[in-house]
Amino acid sequence: MIDEVALAEIVREAGRIAFAQWPGAGHDLEVWNKTPGHPVCAADIAVDRFLKRELSGLMPAAAWLSEETVDDPARLNGDCVWVVDPIDGTRDFIRGRSGWAVSVALVRAGRPLIGLLHAPARDEEWLAVAGRGAWRNGARLTASSRGTLAGARVPSTSLATADRIFASVAQPNSIALRIGMVAANEADLVATMRWGHEWDIAAATLVAREAGAEIGDSFGRPLLFNQRDPRAFGVVVSSPAIFDPAVKHIAERVKIEAARAAA
Repeated sequence: MIDEVALAEIVREAGRIAFAQWPGAGHDLEVWNKTPGHPVCAADIAVDRFLKRELSGLMPAAAWLSEETVDDPARLNGDCVWVVDPIDGTRDFIRGRSGWAVSVALVRAGRPLIGLLHAPARDEEWLAVAGRGAWRNGARLTASSRGTLAGARVPSTSLATADRIFASVAQPNSIALRIGMVAANEADLVATMRWGHEWDIAAATLVAREAGAEIGDSFGRPLLFNQRDPRAFGVVVSSPAIFDPAVKHIAERVKIEAARAAA
């Protein structure tokens, strides 16, 4: 259906464009706020434009959904759609840290068919194809198989009191790379409890699923992509055995925080 070699090279070139502006490699960078507290930089825009041109040329019939492009509702009528985050982990990118990646997924009927993450500052390239598996730098991935929630490795800079049953591991700013850590058995659980966008997670969730992880929103429901509102309330990615306990733990956390807010 698609030239996977050409697709991979397009994503690699997008990574090179971003890397050429990354402050961590000594480059100056133009940065501004889209809205208060939501930074964007010149590299986000350059990568977005490059990917839109090249991916549209690779598959002209596919629609487009990207963090850095005004949403066109016509995408809802398309058979396939590219779901793109030009730089996932912009805060790490701006700070010169390595926890960022270019994220590209091709979605059909609500489900990713192919997902790629390119993280040049980490020398990592991730690929997943639906029904065929997931790889990082050419090595087949097998997700965490942890059987108990307590002690689960969670990417985090600090753990809330209610989450101190977990073991904290290094956390990149990119949610896609955090999800990839579960796919690579470097973490057991990634969970968020806030609204997030499809472009942040579309490619990474396919990587994790093809590696054997369990995935859903904060309520444990299946994730679907190219929705009219391209957001989901949270994401949970974990080893299969701890998925349901993790969803229950999140529900308890929500109750605790709601009670605290009402007090």
